[in-house]
Amino acid sequence: MLHKTWRFVALASAVLIAAACSKKESGMSRTGQASDSGNMGSMSGMSGMSAMSDSVEYTIVLKSSWTKARFPLEYPEAGTFTGPHFSGLIGAAHNSSYAIFTVGSRPTAGLEKLSEEGKHAPLDSEIRKAIESGAATSLVESGPLRNFGDSLVATVRVDANHPLLSLVAMIAPSPDWFTGVSNVNLRENGEWVASRSLDLWAYDSGGDDGMTYKAADQDNNPKKPTEQSKDRHFAPKGMALAVGTVTITRK
Repeated sequence: MLHKTWRFVALASAVLIAAACSKKESGMSRTGQASDSGNMGSMSGMSGMSAMSDSVEYTIVLKSSWTKARFPLEYPEAGTFTGPHFSGLIGAAHNSSYAIFTVGSRPTAGLEKLSEEGKHAPLDSEIRKAIESGAATSLVESGPLRNFGDSLVATVRVDANHPLLSLVAMIAPSPDWFTGVSNVNLRENGEWVASRSLDLWAYDSGGDDGMTYKAADQDNNPKKPTEQSKDRHFAPKGMALAVGTVTITRK
């Protein structure tokens, strides 16, 4: 009788242990999917990375209002290649640690070359270095705008880590004058803006001391700070006028 009792107790204990183990494994499985702090940290990190790396594409449309009627002083005469035009647009999507131009700061070699000759190099190399460092994420380029009845069109992809957009184009011919926008934020309150329309002003890059559209090269060293041009060429009645507009629209 005693022998049978011990057999019963042992059997019951085994059943209880198996049930407990089964319950524990089931609980671990559920916890691994929904409660394990290590796994959840990983999942949360992945979700955060996905949210921060989401990207959208914008269409850029640049239109000129730099005409003889609005800017009569020494306005350049017409010509297929020498007449008034904007060089090809160049720019980048980037974060706050990078800037193509900053009013009050001296121009980079790339901005100076763009503003004096309309060439994208070496500004394109400067932007690519910013991309390699993580400060920028995409390079924007277009051909020149010679017929002011048309417009420049380009596209750019931005992401949550690089929501700023900067663009420049030479005002040609000129000593070192350009137009563009700097640090345009396309993300507000965690959302991508639908569209932005901005006036384009004339700037003096600070790389040349010429004072007329076709002035001879007057390179200066050290370079002067980049400033918005208040010259009579762009402020015909004492007040600066925009030389164009740029509209940035989410696709």
